[in-house]
Amino acid sequence: MVTESLPQKPDIAHVRRETGVIRESRGTQAFRAVNVICLLLVCAVTLYPFVNLVAKAFSSEGYIAAGEVNLIPRGFNLDTFRVVLSDQLFWTNYANTFLYTIVGTIIAMALTTTYAYALSKPYLKGRTFFVGVAVFTMFFGGGLIPNYILIANYLGWRNSIWAIVVPGALSVFNLLVMKSFFENFPADLEEAAAIDGLSTYGIFFRIVLPLSKAVIATMTLFYAVSLWNSWFSAFLFMDDKSQFPVTVYLRNLIAAATGTQEATGGEAVQIASNIQAVTMLLTVLPIICLYPFIQRYFVSGVMLGSVKG
Repeated sequence: MVTESLPQKPDIAHVRRETGVIRESRGTQAFRAVNVICLLLVCAVTLYPFVNLVAKAFSSEGYIAAGEVNLIPRGFNLDTFRVVLSDQLFWTNYANTFLYTIVGTIIAMALTTTYAYALSKPYLKGRTFFVGVAVFTMFFGGGLIPNYILIANYLGWRNSIWAIVVPGALSVFNLLVMKSFFENFPADLEEAAAIDGLSTYGIFFRIVLPLSKAVIATMTLFYAVSLWNSWFSAFLFMDDKSQFPVTVYLRNLIAAATGTQEATGGEAVQIASNIQAVTMLLTVLPIICLYPFIQRYFVSGVMLGSVKG
C-alpha cells in the first residue's frame, strides 16, 4: 500500500527571512503607481491656487496686470503688506477675530458635546422630539429679517460679541456626527465608572471626553474655521469699526481698493492690483498654522463619528 505525503504548508516566515520582502504582483505595482500619480495630481491641483496667491501677494502691479505671475513672484514688493500691517485698526480687528473665534468655539463645543451626549442615550425621555427639533432647523429658518429683529432689537446684541458667537453656536451636522460617535462609545466603561461612584457629569467629563479626543479635535477645527472666516454677522450687527473682525476689515479694504483701479501710478494702484491676494493670505495664515497640530485627529474623528458600528 502506497501512501502519498500531504503537501506541506509553506513557511511564510522562512520565505520572508530568505527573500527579505514579499514580491508584489504586476497588478499591485500598477495599482500603486496609478494611486501615486492620482494623488500627486490632486495635490498639485489643490496647492496651485494657494501658491499662485502667495506669488501675487509679493508681485508688482505691472506683472500681475500682464498676467505674467504664475508660481514665482515677479517684481518683488512689500508695499501692500506695509500699508495693511502699519494700520492699527488692522491689529485691533485681528485681535477681535481671535477673541470671537476662541469664545465662539468654546460655546459651540460645550453645546454640541452635551447635547450630543444626551441624545446618544436611548433611555432619554423625549429623545425623538429633541432630535427632530435639531434636524428641523437644518431645513427651515426664520429668515434674515426676523433674525435681525430678534438679535438686534429683542435681545439687544447689536455691537456685541454675542451677536457673532451665539446665533451659529450649534451646527446640526456636527451634532449628528458627534451623537453617532457617542452611540458607539463602549457602554461597559460607563457602567464600570458608575459602579465606582461617578455621577453622570463625572462619567462625561472624566471618562467620555478624554476618550473622544479625535472627534472633539475635528469638531473644534470645523467651528474654528467657520468662525474665523465669518464676516456677514459682524457686517450686519456691528457699527463700531473697532469691533470688526479682520474679515470685515479686509472686505472693506478690498471694496475701497476697487475704486483705485482707474488711478494712474503711485502706491494706490499697487495696492489695488494685489490687495485681494494679500488680504486672503493674511486671513488664511493662522488656520494654516493651526491645522498641522490637529490633522492627525481629522480623518479618524470624522470616520469614528460617521460610521455606525
